This record gives sequence, C-alpha cells and structure tokens, in this order.
Amino acid sequence: MKHILFGAALALMAGYSPALAQMTDIKFTLGWKTQGSDAPFLVALNEGYFEEEGLNVTIDQGEGSAATITRIMSGAYDAGFGDINAIIQNAAARPGEAPMMVFQMWNRPPFAIAVPKELALKSPKDLEGKTLGGAQGTPTTRLFPVFARLNDIDMDTIKYESLAPNLQEPMLIRGDIDGAYTFTVSSWFNLIANRKDPAADFDWFNYEDYGMDLYSNGMMVSRELLAENPEAVAGLVRAVTRATMEITKDQDIAVEAIMAFDNLVDPELERARLEFALTKLMNAPETADTGIGDLVDERLTRSIAIIAEGYGLETLPDAGEIFDRSFLPPVEERTFSVSIN
Repeated sequence: MKHILFGAALALMAGYSPALAQMTDIKFTLGWKTQGSDAPFLVALNEGYFEEEGLNVTIDQGEGSAATITRIMSGAYDAGFGDINAIIQNAAARPGEAPMMVFQMWNRPPFAIAVPKELALKSPKDLEGKTLGGAQGTPTTRLFPVFARLNDIDMDTIKYESLAPNLQEPMLIRGDIDGAYTFTVSSWFNLIANRKDPAADFDWFNYEDYGMDLYSNGMMVSRELLAENPEAVAGLVRAVTRATMEITKDQDIAVEAIMAFDNLVDPELERARLEFALTKLMNAPETADTGIGDLVDERLTRSIAIIAEGYGLETLPDAGEIFDRSFLPPVEERTFSVSIN
C-alpha cells in the first residue's frame, strides 16, 4: 500500500494525470463566423461535455460549408459543422475520401428566394421576368435550375445578377434586384440588421416547400478519425447530442457559451438566430420518429438525386457513403420538443 501511495505521490509531483493522458485532441471547424446556430458545439465545449468524453476539442471559426469540407479533407481538421450536400458533391468526385456526416442537425434546408412583399408574387412561377441576385456557387443559386424545372419556371426569362454576399440584402432592400438567393438563417438576420422586418416586409419561397426535399448542416468527421478512433467519434456525438437536447429547453445556456467563445457577437441577435434554427431548421416532422441527429435514408437518396442534377454530378453516391448513424445514442435520448425561454 505504501508503494502505491508513494508512486501516486511521485506522479502528482511530476504533473502526471491519467485522465489527461487519455485525452484525444480534436480540431473542429465551424461552418462560418460565430453564430447562434453553432450553440450545440459551443455548449458542449463550455460545459465540459467534450472533456468528459476524453476529448480535448479546439473550435475555430469557419469560412463556409465548402471550406469545412476542404479543411477536413486536407487533414487540417478532424471534424466540423457543414452542409451534407457538400459531402454529396465531394463523395461523387472522390469516393471514400469525403467526410462522413455523423449527426444530422438541420433536417430542413435554409435555401429560399426572398422577394419584397410589395411585388405581390404568389408562386414561384411569378418569378419569371424578374432579376434575381446572389453569390455564385451557393446551394440556393446552384440548385435554382432544379427548383425552376420542378415549378415550371422558364429560366430564359430570369436575369441573374452575381453579387458579393455582403451586398445581397442591401441591393434587395434598395430594389436593385427583385429577389435574392438566400441562406435563410443568415439573410433573415442580415435584413434585421438593416432595419427590416423579414416576415412583414418579404415573402420567402422556401425550396423545401416546392419539391426540393433536402437536408442541410450537421456534424461531419474525417475518414481518418472514423477509421482510426471510432471511440472519439462516439464521444463527439454523445457530447453534441447532450448539448443539443439542453438548448432545446434552455437558450440561456447557449447564449452564455456563445459569448464565452466570442464576446464580440450580439447576444440577442444570436439568441434569435438560435431560435430560428431550432424552430425552422431542426423540426422536420420525421424528427418525432428519428430523433435529432438521424435522418431517413430514402429522403437522403432523393436529396442525392437533386444535388446530382443541380451540380451535374456524373455519379450518385449511396446514402451509406454520406451518413453513418452507428454512433448515435438511443432515439429516446434524442427525442425533443422545443421550448423557447
């Protein structure tokens, strides 16, 4: 017994900790600059949930979903928050190399055309003859031809104005364009920042309401992490699940974590953005059965076909190449209803 105690004392004097020795370093990239919709990851970090799983997670801001994929595929990052549709594109081009989605968070897509209410457009068909503006390469822009085909829109009548992302909402407000290709969870709050009421002043043609059955953002991991350390992947998923379930009931803990990570953001604006994500992007009807984090394979297969058409993919990856649900906790631990406080 004396030998054991003496050994333990030497270990403590040397600064050795068995718990620290077992920690796994994880580099994690967000999808964009700090936003309220990042709360599940920031809460898991701030509340120590990652640490409890033996993970030393470092979170960096992102530069868009395409950059999330690039960062992970380059080996610079192990995991990140990004768009499953970007995984589909890369899986088609480089099978077996693209990241794997392991926690599907946004089960409704944030892709929409926003138009001023004063135009009184009643359906997507009324977009004919209008000038639409948006950044090149965004999902809303690239997938518009599919949206147009499904809604009998004559593409030849649409004028496209290529815009820098920061000019999109100001030009829409000024009337320089008739409509904007938006990422709703961003554009909605950009309009608020420009002293507009996005609900009262604009109509939104959401892609999901007009035949575009798509998923969007979630947590993805590298193929290397998946193969070499599945226990770390399971820990990531457990921690993010735990944090997600908490913020569906308590947004205060989310705002606290967001501000701890980046105290330059507007806490009330990001609280509102989180509430938007919870009530408009994470609440597809299927969630009552699948729970948060999971998806429906048949729906993902339909999504893959839409992405293939929109991006001109030569091959269609299988759903199993895109999403892995094997790390998810039991569904009863992932079933939720949102309570805004």
